[in-house]
Amino acid sequence: MPYPLLGTQALRTLEARAAAPLPTHTLMRRAGLALARLTLAYAPHARAVWVACGRGNNGGDGIEAALHLQRWGKTVWLSLPDAPHALPADAAASLQRARSAGISIHPEPPPHWDVCIDALLGIGLHTAPRDAALAAIQAMRAGNGTIIAADIPSGLMADTGHTPGACVRARATLSFLALKPGQFTAQGRDACGDIWLDTLDVATPHPPDAWLNTVSTRPPRLHATHKGSFGDVTVVGGTTGMVGAALLAGTAALHAGAGRVYLALLDDGDHDAVFATHPALMQGNLAQLAIADMAVVVGCGGGDAVEACLPQLLADARQLVLDADALNALARNPAWHPTLTARKPGTTVLTPHPLEAARLLGSSTATVQANRLASAQALADQFLCPVVLKGSGTIIASPGELPRLNPTGNARLAIAGTGDVLAGLLGSLMGQGEAAFEAACRACYRHGQVADQWDMASTLTPPELARQI
Repeated sequence: MPYPLLGTQALRTLEARAAAPLPTHTLMRRAGLALARLTLAYAPHARAVWVACGRGNNGGDGIEAALHLQRWGKTVWLSLPDAPHALPADAAASLQRARSAGISIHPEPPPHWDVCIDALLGIGLHTAPRDAALAAIQAMRAGNGTIIAADIPSGLMADTGHTPGACVRARATLSFLALKPGQFTAQGRDACGDIWLDTLDVATPHPPDAWLNTVSTRPPRLHATHKGSFGDVTVVGGTTGMVGAALLAGTAALHAGAGRVYLALLDDGDHDAVFATHPALMQGNLAQLAIADMAVVVGCGGGDAVEACLPQLLADARQLVLDADALNALARNPAWHPTLTARKPGTTVLTPHPLEAARLLGSSTATVQANRLASAQALADQFLCPVVLKGSGTIIASPGELPRLNPTGNARLAIAGTGDVLAGLLGSLMGQGEAAFEAACRACYRHGQVADQWDMASTLTPPELARQI
């Protein structure tokens, strides 16, 4: 079962309901102890501990951690900016306990620190950090010590992963109560480092805002089967100079288990040499292929040539993955949109990167990236089919489904051709009988998983990725 991801509003509701029957201050004390323990786990030999606190409950968690670390023999510098407004009740109680324990409170960062607990801003961030919070973040970024973030790195928006200004880059983040969407997409993964969850002994019955993508094991193939049992996939693309993109998609479809894979290349060249070196891929003529019985992957290296065949594919392909230049053609031709939205549910997937998504939405890449979850869901609702919004923390959205955030993958995939591999893998899974949304979730997870398992001493290349998929 995938992990639930809760946004800010749901987290505040969950926290209030969980705290109501408990003695005052219970959740903050639990959070502080967990935070102190994780800090010791990452920096067991650190002597100078900077606990950077803000004036909210996130700061209270940090103060509680400071109390434990001082008891355990660490030299603690607790920074808390001056402000005219009082602390929340629980945080104020923690601060009084810290003062009674002899912990001195400073308005500024220390001159030296070995490890820092970032307890500045928490999940309530709406604008770029400024003033004392900004100065503290800059001091953390300038230091060389280990940083442990309490709940969310300061400067990162918990719901979206957007960073409107300066942001802490933590070695690890301890998420309280539940995981947050922004920890896993956009700038979240770079900001959070290793992500740990402590529910503080609180159950999470609250409906999530999204799920962290996981997949089940596929059942073994039955012995009494044949190539016709596992679907036919046709890759339409590969115009002049971009045949390699179609080859990558076709190779991925083949290695993902499709029964037969055809390439319908869109340039007029002689492809004998291509197919001689790829004997398991079959050359297909789009006019002669039974696309009504096939899964079709269209757009990989398609250039402008893909525009001529796209109306037919939208109308007739049994299953359809629209990638790359097919998406650009779709954005240029809104008259085709009704044909797309009229397709049978569960048979179509769009796989845009942020710029392609922006073209389809009539917005900008910056707008898409500022709220990737909302952008992916808007596309899915507009075109009535699943959408894979690629990038750090790929989003899989579909009408009527909670979105999935994919946790696998890394920067090795930031190379031309890996998206073609994903499209081919997805088309293969659909051709083998998986519904569009489930196939998209599985394809994204597997695509990233192969990159995560890649030999560190070896460069990831798209052809080898396709063969290992």
